[in-house]
Amino acid sequence: MNELENPSPSKKILNQTNSPRKPFSPQSVERRDVKSFHCRSRSSQSFGSDSDWSLTDSDFSYLDEVKLRNADFEMEKKMEKDSSSETPTKSRAKGKSSHTKPPIEKKNDNNNSRKQNTTVTTHATKPKSGSIVRSRSQSRVENSKDSKETPTFDNPELGPFLLKQARDLISLGENTQKALEYSLQAMKMFEKSANGKPSLDLVMCLHVTAAIYCSLGDYNEAIPILERSVEIPMVEEGQQHAIAKFASHMQLGDTYAMLGQLEKSIICYNKGLEVQKLVLGETDPRVGETCRYVAEANFQALQFDEAERLCQVALDIHRENGSPSTLEEAADRRLMGLICETNGNHEAALEHLVLASMAMVSNGQEVEVASVDCSIGDTFLSLARYDEAILAYKKALAVFKTHKGENHPAVGSVYVRLAELYTRTWKIKESKSYCENALKIYENPMSGVPSDEIASGFVNVAAIYESMNELEQALKLLHKALEIHNDAPGQQNTIAGIEAQMGVIYYVLGNQTESYNAFKNAISKLRATGDKKSAYFGIVLNQMGLCCVELCELTEAAKLFEEAKIVLEQEYGPYHPETIGVYSNLAGTYDALGRVNDAIDIMEYIVVVREEKLGTAHFDVVDEKRRLDVLLKEAGRVRNRKTKSLELLLDVFDD
Repeated sequence: MNELENPSPSKKILNQTNSPRKPFSPQSVERRDVKSFHCRSRSSQSFGSDSDWSLTDSDFSYLDEVKLRNADFEMEKKMEKDSSSETPTKSRAKGKSSHTKPPIEKKNDNNNSRKQNTTVTTHATKPKSGSIVRSRSQSRVENSKDSKETPTFDNPELGPFLLKQARDLISLGENTQKALEYSLQAMKMFEKSANGKPSLDLVMCLHVTAAIYCSLGDYNEAIPILERSVEIPMVEEGQQHAIAKFASHMQLGDTYAMLGQLEKSIICYNKGLEVQKLVLGETDPRVGETCRYVAEANFQALQFDEAERLCQVALDIHRENGSPSTLEEAADRRLMGLICETNGNHEAALEHLVLASMAMVSNGQEVEVASVDCSIGDTFLSLARYDEAILAYKKALAVFKTHKGENHPAVGSVYVRLAELYTRTWKIKESKSYCENALKIYENPMSGVPSDEIASGFVNVAAIYESMNELEQALKLLHKALEIHNDAPGQQNTIAGIEAQMGVIYYVLGNQTESYNAFKNAISKLRATGDKKSAYFGIVLNQMGLCCVELCELTEAAKLFEEAKIVLEQEYGPYHPETIGVYSNLAGTYDALGRVNDAIDIMEYIVVVREEKLGTAHFDVVDEKRRLDVLLKEAGRVRNRKTKSLELLLDVFDD
């Protein structure tokens, strides 16, 4: 007997996105959309950065920018003194360059997406009157390298100077490799000057070095550097050391998140939050911001209960410290609305989102209001209030077209939402029209649009075509998304989700070999990123097991079902429909392998659970009983029924 069932009504695995700062999370087989919610990354707020993080604007910041400038000034004087030994002709030649136009500083696009947290958002000091002297000193360092002369590292001021050169190169978007060399040299200088004592200058340098490695995609190089930066600061030494340790934990968490290792990421965030609470207190507004940030990370990792708890803490803190219409409270309510929506509490989600929208309107955040309108439309869609959903989507669409342009991916995302709505209402023509409009945007993106947004757009449109049973078109779009990601190290979870979805489509098309390969690639990536305990991982294991059954690889199928069983029991419990579905698949596989007694034990448990939950007359219960009866007949056994003893029945009767 080899009857196997998929544990969900549909054999669909939605894309797992997850880039750390794309807070979409792995989806279960049943469609549970986790909408995007952007929040500032703490990795961009490492020591030495002038970001918009509130902590850097308070007395909880330890970096003194003047210190770097003074060090730079001292180096300039030394370089100027050294240059006085040069010929007068050279001095006059250099003096002519003082009228050259200073380089224009490139402005960084402050995108709140976590995807871009790997860039180094350090303070860019614009060249002023002393810029030419600085260029001399920088060229002096470079010339010493070119001439194969070993620069003197005896001067303790050289460390801050080299670090500043690295930061300036990064802020100007120039020569990242050279910036890394300067930063590594500065790190050696700080280590030497620290002489084994806790040095906040060294911590700052480690943060910048790690951020440069991340910008180059070398996340595994950044992790040991950040782990070292966590160990150096001593909280008992005061606030400066506390903020150093806090920033180290948060940046390390962001780096793990970029690798898709969400469990390790959340552990780091929680440690940073505890340090911040210890110094600032439980009710400081900055603690509220961090609580919301950690809540978002839990939301991404499908830890919805913890995400809701932390988000409620943030909401309580911000309500206590500010007026009801602050942007901080609006951000809290927006996230809370998404959490409630994902948990199926649509009415509560709608309430939070409407309040967030009102607060943003009062603060003039028109574009952000449009993003919230999209979430409101999603909630109306979940409630089958289609006309209200259309109004919310079209309101957001008009704002995005006006402020972002008609070819912006935000416009495409609204088209995708409208396409899904019309698919649900069986208006296939309108749905395809919106899909085509979205594809025009994604296939010809605006300049400066992050590639992962385009890839995400292709995946979302593919899901619409899949729901319309146009599987070949869906596969083409998923292949395009894979080509865009190009096996990037920070996108392994996202790529795994795409490959798993392709595996499902190949399975439905009957191409079991391609399906097996796609699932195998997805599972290997999920294992590599440490995502081996999530329900999503268990569901992918179950899907690959079904594929192995079709390929008659029953031993491998049994191992996959057994692993899926363990994962889903931990995440969902033994009575969840997904877990029961895996039990049924495992029983069928045991039966096909000749392990009839093992199959009977599992089927008896399934029948008992289904009878308790569905009743004895339900068609699923009848089907499971029929399967069990066949197995019992083959084994020459009878069903083990847990009947009450006569003594117990008499006791009940006497009562």
